[in-house]
Amino acid sequence: MAANDAFSNAASGAARQFASTHWSLVAVAGQTRSPETQQALATLCRMYWYPLYAYARRQLPSAHDAQDLTQAFFAELLEKEYLQAADPQRGKFRSFLLTAFKHFLSRERERAHAQKRGGGRPLVSLDFQVGESRYHQEPIDHATPEKLYERRWALEILEQTLTQLRQELANAGKEKLFECLKGALAGEGMQASYARIADQLSISEQAVKVAVYRLRRRYQELLRAEIAQTVASPDEVDQELRDLFAAVQRKKT
Repeated sequence: MAANDAFSNAASGAARQFASTHWSLVAVAGQTRSPETQQALATLCRMYWYPLYAYARRQLPSAHDAQDLTQAFFAELLEKEYLQAADPQRGKFRSFLLTAFKHFLSRERERAHAQKRGGGRPLVSLDFQVGESRYHQEPIDHATPEKLYERRWALEILEQTLTQLRQELANAGKEKLFECLKGALAGEGMQASYARIADQLSISEQAVKVAVYRLRRRYQELLRAEIAQTVASPDEVDQELRDLFAAVQRKKT
């Protein structure tokens, strides 16, 4: 099979992980507790917990407190305390999460001496050891907690999209092609010349150029699909993409 056939034959199952958008999934989860909905919502929590954790760590001096509060927030989210008030017309999914988290933190401060946080509530499995390691790799700058949250949300979206594309190529038996060309997507630059990659893959140099073009196009398609799940209207996708890249490219010191 030609290398470029991977793009036309690759399954898009990863991009369609949820039958609904994130917003409609949240809305349904606020009305029903079916195992399927709860599992999908828990997956969303695992996908996007780190931006909120980074926000809490920038606010709080204690890693333990940030971990405790982030875990407790998602436990409450799964219990529908916030879900019934979720309204896609209010804006973006990332804004909904951050606003809900801010309300939660404010309420927790008011009841700081009440029952231990998270007691008796179902927990989402979150890898805080990895999260704390990631936090210490954040650039040392003066970004507000909100700006840090936006940057980490943007990077999570990009990483999720890259993972989906990698899975598509792996399913098509083209994982080596992806590994050779992924630098064209991740901003790292190509690790080898087109001629050397052609030799590695036993294809022509022209086929490599076409594969890069198609890989980039598919990545853009998957990224738009991922963004579309987090906004209330297709009309908001382009602006959200601009905001996403602005957050990623914001000057770091």
